[in-house]
Amino acid sequence: MAAMRVASTLSYDVPGPAEVAFQVAVAGPVTSEALTVTLDGAPVPVTAVDRAHLVRVGRGRLVVAYTADLADRREPPPPPSGHDRLVALRPSRYCPSDRLAGFATGRFGSLGGADAVRAVAEYVHRHVAYTPGASGPTTDAADTLLAGEGVCRDYAHLVAALCRAVGVPARVAAVYAPGLDPMDFHLVVETVLDGAWWVWDATRLAPRGSLARIATGRDAADVAFATVLAGTLDPVGQEITATTGADLPADGHTSLVALPG
Repeated sequence: MAAMRVASTLSYDVPGPAEVAFQVAVAGPVTSEALTVTLDGAPVPVTAVDRAHLVRVGRGRLVVAYTADLADRREPPPPPSGHDRLVALRPSRYCPSDRLAGFATGRFGSLGGADAVRAVAEYVHRHVAYTPGASGPTTDAADTLLAGEGVCRDYAHLVAALCRAVGVPARVAAVYAPGLDPMDFHLVVETVLDGAWWVWDATRLAPRGSLARIATGRDAADVAFATVLAGTLDPVGQEITATTGADLPADGHTSLVALPG
């Protein structure tokens, strides 16, 4: 795995007092990193909560900038605990696996393990069209299945929900994704197979072997790069970059690949 450099700059107009949690920092080991938050150019105090960063600001132009360099050797995630498996099998806000159980069982229920996950990811890849702007903040996996279009979070939610519906523990991971075009934050799925976590991306827009984990959770509600806890933010712009020091790995999106961190 090649060394990697990631960066993100998020800009907002803040019309009044607001409290916001940002998740843009890489979860795994880094060789260097820096996070700066400013309001109208003045530094803003930041409270770290695990790998998230909480800020409280008044009116003005808010800018959050993050950079990190990652080593060329990163470890796979720890094996799932019993609690991990339990949480990853439950329905969640954007992954209502209970509502999709009939469809999932009828189409994928005769398969097991990795074969079931590959079939789910292949189905979502073939039956969902990548369409920017096709979904919104309340769109869940059932909506995406019916609409047949969406963006990376919709692909990930549908894969996770269908896997859970056939008894495969699944969670989502927000990542930096070298090779993604257009460049943005990206959302992928991890499933438990043979006592380990393996990553899947039904969009097939970036090789899985080059991804860098930001946050992990049940669905997008847990891993959003910006969560407004109080007040409002008006997005002005964002710039995301993720580059490696070597050629991107080939990926047929059917093999077992682990997402570090």
